[in-house]
Formats: sequence, structure tokens, C-alpha cells
Amino acid sequence: MSENGSSQTPNNLAAFCWSIADLLRGDFRQSQYGRIILPFTLLRRLEGVLESTKLQVLTELDRIQTMNLPEEAQEKLLLRATDGLSFFNTSKMDLSKLGESGIKANLQSYIQCFSKDAREIFEYFNFAEFIGQLNDANLLYKVVQRVRQTDLSPKAISNHDMGLTFEELIRRFAESSNDTAGEHFTPRDIVRLTTSLVFMEDDEALTKPGIIRTIYDPTAGTGGFLSSGMEYVHELNPNAKMVAYGQELNPESYAICKADMLIKGQEVNNIKLGNTLSNDQLYSDKFDYMLANPPFGVDWKKIEQSIKDENSLKGFDGRFGPGLPRVSDGSLLFLLHLISKLRDSGAGDSASGGARIGIILNGSPLFTGGAGSGESEIRRYILEADLLEAIVALPTDMFYNTGIATYVWVLSNKKATERKGKVQLINGVNLCGKMRKSLGSKRNEMSDGDIATITRTFGEFEVVDARELDKPVEQKSKRGRQSANTKAAVAKTFASKIFATHEFGYRRITIERPLRESYQFSNERIAELRFAAKPFNAPMKWIYEHYGASWSDELDNHHYGLLQEDAVEIRAYIKSYFVDLKEKQIKDLLDSKLWLQQKHIMLKAKQLQSAIGDAQCDDMNTYDALIKATCQSQGAVLDTKEKKQITDAVSWKNPTAEKVIKKIHTTQPNPLYGLFEVQYNGRTQVLEYKTDGDLRDNENVALDPSQAVNDLNEAYFLKEVQPHVPDAWIDASKKDTKDQEVGIVGYEIPFNRHFYQYQPPRDLAKIDADLDAVSTEIMSLLQEVHS
Repeated sequence: MSENGSSQTPNNLAAFCWSIADLLRGDFRQSQYGRIILPFTLLRRLEGVLESTKLQVLTELDRIQTMNLPEEAQEKLLLRATDGLSFFNTSKMDLSKLGESGIKANLQSYIQCFSKDAREIFEYFNFAEFIGQLNDANLLYKVVQRVRQTDLSPKAISNHDMGLTFEELIRRFAESSNDTAGEHFTPRDIVRLTTSLVFMEDDEALTKPGIIRTIYDPTAGTGGFLSSGMEYVHELNPNAKMVAYGQELNPESYAICKADMLIKGQEVNNIKLGNTLSNDQLYSDKFDYMLANPPFGVDWKKIEQSIKDENSLKGFDGRFGPGLPRVSDGSLLFLLHLISKLRDSGAGDSASGGARIGIILNGSPLFTGGAGSGESEIRRYILEADLLEAIVALPTDMFYNTGIATYVWVLSNKKATERKGKVQLINGVNLCGKMRKSLGSKRNEMSDGDIATITRTFGEFEVVDARELDKPVEQKSKRGRQSANTKAAVAKTFASKIFATHEFGYRRITIERPLRESYQFSNERIAELRFAAKPFNAPMKWIYEHYGASWSDELDNHHYGLLQEDAVEIRAYIKSYFVDLKEKQIKDLLDSKLWLQQKHIMLKAKQLQSAIGDAQCDDMNTYDALIKATCQSQGAVLDTKEKKQITDAVSWKNPTAEKVIKKIHTTQPNPLYGLFEVQYNGRTQVLEYKTDGDLRDNENVALDPSQAVNDLNEAYFLKEVQPHVPDAWIDASKKDTKDQEVGIVGYEIPFNRHFYQYQPPRDLAKIDADLDAVSTEIMSLLQEVHS
């Protein structure tokens, strides 16, 4: 290979840099190659960039060394000698002067002489450790000599082409890591698609002279999205300036991203290390474009308190005002974080105001969480603020570490007029082809044509009815029994639909039904009072069965509930078979006090039985008056706890019993909301009934801003509920916290339901024929066995 990098394309140059792997093979694992090749490539590039100003920096160093200045002050003075560069190196060595005998110490010393930002990159690469391993394997000198063979100076290769070369090296590193690649690397086809969707609406503005824009990725990984955004703008306008910002949690990915930005001439101090959600290091910044591929389904329990504090203390002045998703999935927290970073749509001139977001999420944020949940409230905020432009469904098996369904969400606070109040759903699940060789879980890839189909449909904001694609039909497995009448293969289609934002919303109304109860003072029901309620009920029954044979219900029986002699045996059994009981509860079980209390209640119930009898009554409304009168006549006294226990024991739900009245009203009847006009006690009265929690149900009523909420709810109830359950009503107390209307507002985006294509089942005659064939084959096999 020629030493002149200018004759090389970025791909060829990357291939040569990667050829260092030939030296590493055998001594290092394949997944380690990138950890050595990337920092050496960076080192060679930085050396080339600094070559022209190296003498000036060394001269300035001699001048300021006598001043005894702190490192930060020294750096500022030395940076002035670099002619505008953001880094320097104060060593008199370079890769050609390291020698062979002391190469390890010399190389480490050389790296330590870089300015802080550049030096930090090598530290997060753990480069010193790999230098030691290379030296131990007698490979360090050979690798350095190979690195020196190519010229990576700005005279030989421009910043732009060097960026492309480094990106190709990152790609090779990610693919060699295979299964772990998805932790820090988004496949390039997905990056190109997402970048195009975010930037294409601004193509005209981005071609203007002197344009300056910012791009941000809160989960920067190795910087793929940042690089793609810069590349997109560079192709439109080579003179445009794109300033990159990012934050990354993984130290190694952070080092790669920072190195990539350094190579591209970016301000590397805009790239931060740390958890974006709990420690936003760019908290005061707003951006023009944001791209992100946050981790799918990762819980945020470790940072739960700081997130909840920001939500409760700052509200909408913080990032998480709209709500919090469940702790098991933090995807929507990243989305809220990005929304908080949108540049104000009124800032500056109309061309620069506003911002756009492209984020890759799994299916969960579309529909997880019912009305009133954190997820639903977040979707509600996004849709009611009219921030969502489109969602694109991607094919499965597109990522290195997961094969699940994924979606690109495109959001903006500067929607075009025709998009206002609308959301476009694009079904691109079939726009892909099989890869020749899988990479981890990535088995599919999108071609340039597939990406163009989606971006064209998005750009034209058009509805596309299910259109058959020229894609090969999925090949079915040839293993196992093959049906004689196979089901027709489903054609692969592409479609796009446009919805008003309110069409994803609904109002959850609570439907109540009356409680119907009967009561009966039977011996069996009264006997249950011998045992306390849960959690004591089951263990008490076991103890009574095995140790209560000598106990009698006579008042003068002094043995009732005494268990001291058998306490050890009982305790051992309880600990083995009733493991949920706590120590205090076990002590209560072994104490005669609990047993005597229950016996006392049971005897009171028997006293009531003697006057009431044991007949079944199906009108619970007579119960309270009957108990009160019986207690007076019997001289019995029931406290609240005792009355509740007896009532629970002798009563039960009975769908044929009378409705239980909660209250008699003097207002006008309103049966839709639970106030019924009926004949009661010989006159017409307005009654409110007790509710049966087991029969409670919820109904989702579609939102329609053109109609009053109550009109919508009542029309739905009369059509969908009342014909089936005439005694039901709407619970008017369940109101939305924001608009105070009846019913709780919820939002979901049922993507698959909107694009579902009905496939008729196979003809019954063909199914019968298959069954007959199988039966015949089984009988034949059985005959062979018997013979």
C-alpha cells in the first residue's frame, strides 16, 4: 500500500488500518481487535494533525514552564499556539522516534503528553493495558511500525474522509463484537433511515450559506447518529457547520465517540460521560436536531429516587412533568428528556426556530399502560401538544442484540401546516432483505431503495393503501409433516395511514352494577365464626381439627384455646406450610385470647339465631333493622368489629337477590349515573345502590372534540352497555384530573391493529382431508406395531 492516504478511498484506508488484525490474530480475541486498532488509528491521525504546529507548541511550553502555572492555565496558553486546534501534545517524540527496546514506556509517556481531552480518550480505551499486553506478546513494535506506514495527516486525507474511515473502523469493530455490538452501535441502515426522516423536512434551510446547526444524542454510543447527521448535512451543503453534542454511559463507547468527534474537528468537550437521565451534563442546552437509540426495556430502579424527585419537585419545569413510566422500562424517560431539549419554535428567524427528534423505541411505549398511567399520560402530553409527526414500523431482526419489533418516532415542534393535528403511521415491516451472513440477532437489512420508499412516503405525507412489494415470500421450513393443502403465502405489503391526534385517545368510564346479597343464620355459616379472617383462617382450622377435640363451646370450659403443650409441634408445622405468617401472627395463633374472642363472637351469633331462625332471606335491606331489634330483645351488644364479622359470615352475593340500597336521595332521578326512581316502602323514591366490585367494568369511549364529553359517554353507554346489563350505570365520581370531566383520558397507538390484514382460514373440507390423511397414517403405523 502507498503511504499516501490521498490515493485511498475511506473504505480502502479503513481496510489497511484494520489489517493490523493480521498481527493480532492468535494472541488476541477477535472482539479485542477494535480496542487496539481504533486508538492506534486515532493516535496516528492526531499526530498528523499536530505536525504543522508541533514546533510552536514546544517553543511555547519552554516559555511557560518557568511560570509555575496550574495545568488548566498551561493548557489555555498552549492551545493558542495550535492555530485553532482543540488539543496538543508536548512530547518531542512521535511514532517514528519511540525506538524498540523501551517502546512501551516511550509510548505511554508520549500519550501522557496530550492535552486533557485527548489524553482522556486513551484512558477510557484502557489503552495502557493493551500496550502492556502487546509488549508482553512482542507485538508492540510491529504494530507501531504498521501504523506508521500510512499517512493520516490532513494533507493526505481531509477531516471528512478521515471521519468516514474511522466510522468504517467502528463498524468493523461492532461487527467483530457480534452479540455485544448492540450495546454501543446502531446498524447503519437504521441510522440512515432515522437521519433522513429527521433532516429531510429542513433540506431547503440547510443549503443556505453560513448555516450553523446543533445535533444531540443522549445515548451517543460510538457516535453513529452524530456522524450520520453531520454527513447528511455535508452532502447538502459542504460549508454548513454542524456542532455535535452527546452523552454516553459506557466508558469505552464514550472514548470511541469522543475520538470520532476529535477526528472530525468537533469540540470534544461537548461529548459527556455519565447517565443522561440522572445526571444531565448538558442540562441548560437546547438543540436543533436530536437522534437517539436508547436501550430497549432497561429498568431505571438504580436512579429511581432522583427521577421521582425531579418529577415531583420540578414538575413541568423539569424534564419529567407529564408523568413517569413503570420502573421496568425507561424508554419514555429518554423521549421526555429529548422533548425538554427542543429548541423553542419561536427562537430566532422562522428558518432556525424549532427542532426535530428521531428516536428508536420498541413496541412497549406505543400501548403499555392504561388510562391515567404514567405511559398514557406521556403519550397524552405528546399528542395533545401536537409534537408527534410520524411513527415508522421497522422490520424485525434489524439489531445486533435483539430481534423484537422496533419503531422510529419522529417528533417536532415546528410541524408543517398540513401536518398540524395529524400523525402519520408508516408500516415498513416488510421493507428489508435477508443478510448473506447474520450478525448476532441482525438477520435483515434495509436497502437504499427500502429507505427511499419510507422517506418518500413521509416527505409527501401521503396515504398508501396496502401495496404489494416485490419481495421474496418467506420460505417455510421443510421439517416435520407437510400439509397436503398448504395455506397460501401472505403477500408482503407496504402501507401508510394518517390519523388526527385525538383518534389515539379514549375516555375510560367506569361501569357499576348493584350489589345483590342474601343472608342466613345457618349452623354452617355461624360455625365459620370460630375462626378469624385471613391470614388466620386456614391455620386456625388446621389447629382446631388436630388439637381442639377436647374443647367445648360451654362458657365454663377452661381448656378452650390452650395450646402450650403442643406449641413446638404446631409452630413447626405452621412455619413449613403457612410460610407467609409472620412471627407475631404465629404468637397470636398460639394465644388462647384469639380463640376465645372468636368463640365469643360465634356464641353471640347463635344467640341471634335463636330469635331470627335459620331461614334464607334474599333482601339484605332488612338486615340492619332485624339485627338491631334482635339485639334489643335479646339484651345482646355488638360492637362494630363483631357486627362486621357476623355479617360477613352469614351473607353472600346472590344474583337473584334484591339490590342493596346505599342511600335514599331527594334529588331528581338520573339512572345513567346511578340514581333510580323506584317504588320502595310504598312510595316512589330515588335510590342509590351499593356497588358490586366484582361486577365493576371499564369501557373505553373514543375521543371526539366535536361533541360534549357527557353526550359521547351517554350515547356509548346506551348503545353498548345498557342493552346487555340494564341495571348498570356510569360512575360519575371517576373524573379526569386534568379536564375534570367524567371518565379518565387515555392514549395508545395500536399500530398493528391499524395495519391488520384479515387472512381467511383454510376451507373446512381441506382441513378434514388433512385430518383423514393423518388418521390413516396413524392407523397404518399402529398396525405395523401390532404385527
